[in-house]
Amino acid sequence: MFEIVRYTTDRQAEWDAFVRSSRNGTFLIERGYMDYHAHRFTDCSLMFYREGKLAALLPANWVEDERTVYSHQGLTYGGLVVGDELTSIRVLDIFDAMKEWMHTALGAGQLVYKPIPYIYSVCPSDEDLYALFRHDAVLQSRGISSVVDMGHRIAMRKGRKSTAKQALVQGITIRESADLPSFWKILTEVLRDRHHVAPVHTVEEMQLLQSRFPEQIRLYAAYSPDGHMVAGTLIYEMPHLVHAQYIASSPEGKECGAVDALYAWLIDERYAHKRYLDFGVSTVQGGRVLNEGLIRQKESFGARAVVYDCYSIKL
Repeated sequence: MFEIVRYTTDRQAEWDAFVRSSRNGTFLIERGYMDYHAHRFTDCSLMFYREGKLAALLPANWVEDERTVYSHQGLTYGGLVVGDELTSIRVLDIFDAMKEWMHTALGAGQLVYKPIPYIYSVCPSDEDLYALFRHDAVLQSRGISSVVDMGHRIAMRKGRKSTAKQALVQGITIRESADLPSFWKILTEVLRDRHHVAPVHTVEEMQLLQSRFPEQIRLYAAYSPDGHMVAGTLIYEMPHLVHAQYIASSPEGKECGAVDALYAWLIDERYAHKRYLDFGVSTVQGGRVLNEGLIRQKESFGARAVVYDCYSIKL
């Protein structure tokens, strides 16, 4: 019933056009974003055709030593991307065909599947969650993200509002910035000193991605009265949602409450017309460890929980 075709670069235009027209795809699943680190993975993304028409996509990579297909290790989420016409029964058909193809063509024994969280869909698209249940999927990990619902705003804590106002009184200004290197210096120092890690992306990688997606990847920054950057956030912007990919503040910015001023402006003004603002996950070790200080900070802006799940299916 479904013809399965393994993605090749000559199909990029078709892939990207489908992602943009889908009900749950985002620019992260376009090949210009996915393939910036293609050398790190063996891609086995799949395209599902019905009666000659593309009906769904699965961004995926193959790890032969583990006999495992991942959807996709280079992405935060990477489940089935679907069009408007695909129904629940057809998604069940796709899962049947997909499992058979992976087992037969690759010799795979397992699929690790990361559904696209519902907030990224422009309309209901949880057919794959039902299909996972039908195929006895096992929950492997669950991250907890913090999301502001712009249509049902929970007020920021008074302390946040007060600090944001004080920062502006002290001369902090907020604006969009093209100065990724200055922000990356702040970000790198924060992650190194507090968490002993480096950013997932290098500044060169992010500059490349921003050059490919200038309307979707935006840097907003807080500046001191003398004009130097003291805090910033890198935003991934989608039609109905924005995601905070990175947030960082220098010691000076932290002392004056620059991040509070920055996010008060983003939520109350710049992105007040969006449906959601996603701060991202505050968990590590597959969700077993919660960074309580980090999630308190996000929730103080009026954000509440949305989960990022990961399942495994035996093939």
